[in-house]
This record gives sequence, C-alpha cells and structure tokens, in this order.
Amino acid sequence: MTSLKVATPTHSQVLGVSGVRGEVVVPNDELVGPIDSSDEWIQQRTGIVTRRRALPETTLKDLCMGAARAALDAASVEASEIDVVILSSVTHLEQTPALATTLAFELGAAPAAAFDISAACAGYCYAIGMADTMVRSGQAQKVLVIGAERMSDFVDPTDRTISFLLGDGAGAAVIGVSDTPKIGPTVWGSDGSHARAIYQTHSWQTFMDGSDTSWPTLRQEGPTVFKWAAFEIPRVAARAIEAAGLTPEDIDVFIPHQANMRIIDQMIKHLGLRPDVVVGRDIAETGNTSAASIPLATERLFREGQVHGGQVALQIGFGAGLAYAAQVFILPNQNTANEKGNNNGTE
Repeated sequence: MTSLKVATPTHSQVLGVSGVRGEVVVPNDELVGPIDSSDEWIQQRTGIVTRRRALPETTLKDLCMGAARAALDAASVEASEIDVVILSSVTHLEQTPALATTLAFELGAAPAAAFDISAACAGYCYAIGMADTMVRSGQAQKVLVIGAERMSDFVDPTDRTISFLLGDGAGAAVIGVSDTPKIGPTVWGSDGSHARAIYQTHSWQTFMDGSDTSWPTLRQEGPTVFKWAAFEIPRVAARAIEAAGLTPEDIDVFIPHQANMRIIDQMIKHLGLRPDVVVGRDIAETGNTSAASIPLATERLFREGQVHGGQVALQIGFGAGLAYAAQVFILPNQNTANEKGNNNGTE
C-alpha cells in the first residue's frame, strides 16, 4: 500500500500581538442620561471609566487593517509570508464574502487561505487554537489571527444591560513555527442552554420583513452572565493551565476577556494566581470590545512595559453562546517600536 507523504508535526508560537482602538474616547458621563445612571455607578459595577468608539467613517475593515499591519510589524513578518488569515467578528454586516478574504488581498497576503468565524468574545482564543493546530500540523507556516468589532453598531443608548459597556477596536496576532512548544492546548466549549444570556434583540429576518422595524441591538442577562463568568470560567482556565503541564503559580501574566473588572477580580481569586501576576485591565479605558478585547489588552501591556517576551501568559475568552476558550502561551519577544494601540485603523 502506498503511504501519503504528510508534513511532520511541529510546534507553534505567538510571534507578535498588537491592535488599534476606535478614535473617539467616550466617558461615562456622556452615556448616563438615557439609562438614568451615573459615572460612579458604572465604575463601581464594571470598572469602566471610558470606552473607545470608532468614527462613523471608520469601518470594521479599517480597524482590521490597522490591527493586522501593527501585528505584522510587531512580529517582524511580511504580509506575503502569511499562509492563512482568520478573522473573528460578530459585527461584520455583510454575510458574504468573508471579510478575511478582502483583508488578505489588501494586506498583500493573497493567495492565503482566508475565512471568518463567529464565536463572540471567545472568538480570538478560538482562532488562536485553530492557528496553533494549523502550524503544528504543517498545514501553515504563519497564520494571521484578527479579532475585530464595531460594537457601537449594535448599541441601544437606552439599554442598561450591556450597551454602555461596549467599545470598538481590533487586535491581531501572528502565529508561526517554533522549535519548542510555546502555545499550550486550547480548552474550549460552549453551553447553548444559556444562549439567551447574551443575545440580539430580534433576527434580521424580522427586521427585513417589517414585523420589527427597529435595528437589532444587544442585550444581556447580567446576573446570569456574571455568575457563569466569575465562577464557572475559572475552572476552564484551570484546565488550560493543567493541559499546559503547569500550575497557577507558573503564570506570570493573566489576560482575560475584558468583560467586567469585577469578573476579572473574581477569576483571579478563584484561580489562586500569584499576588504579583500581571493582569490585563484594558477595559477601564477601552470598554468591552468582544473578540478584540484580549489582543488589545495584550497590546497595552506591551506598550506600557508591564510585560516582556518569555513570560508565561494565560488568556481566556468567554461570552455569547455561551462559548469559551483558553490557552497558556509564551509571550513573544516582539518589536514594540511601531505599536499603534491608540491610533485608528485608517492610519
């Protein structure tokens, strides 16, 4: 029998992470009127002081392009070296073609394979898991992962459940070959029994047929989401640490989805991380950017000099679905000279 000649499995690593945020800084005071709230209440409940939102003329593609170019710079990789582009987003308003295909072409990565995925706030970690598998199997040498959202397109200014949390931005990472394992196994899953915990108010079908003429926006059942994220998700994070062959004491950096500062604090407590662990808290100034939040938090940590290459990081995404994913990885020795985290995607 003739055997197939397939690539020998190898290891993978993160080569660079960066991102861009919406241009407009929106403080709490600008949002409190329609929801009958206050800056103090929002800060106490969520930890958010401001959020970043894109200008009307800044498209989701603009944000993606800015993040992708910044990540390629951080990784010192040319777009022509990219074999696959994966975009995670729930706010791309065109059903087809996948935005990733356009990004690959305009970046100069074509004919790279390109596709979009939808896993909400867990999407970036889902995509990292997929990129890791592609590189380890030999199917790709370098993969560009992008998590990007224009959450402001789905905001109802009068909604007290989630709208005031949301921001716009895009983050990206380049995954490549490594001589040693630098990305741990991805631990992921979902619990669709709580699919209505974070949801769209009504379907596009009802919007199109006129049975509901209002633009669909987002809602959440806050207590349900808080309880699930604060008490169940740490178990997922612990499994990711164990899958990497480590213990909580080995973790130097914790980069959770930027959903709520109180959730982040609860996760740290339940995980038993070291007191000196560096924690991504980008939510205070950027807000919740769904699939973009983890790479944006990582970008900030690098830009502010809080982390460096070689440290052991744990990242975990969780959100609508209820979908979740986590992995441990080694922070890259990336180029930080061209970080663009405070700029918009059109520069």
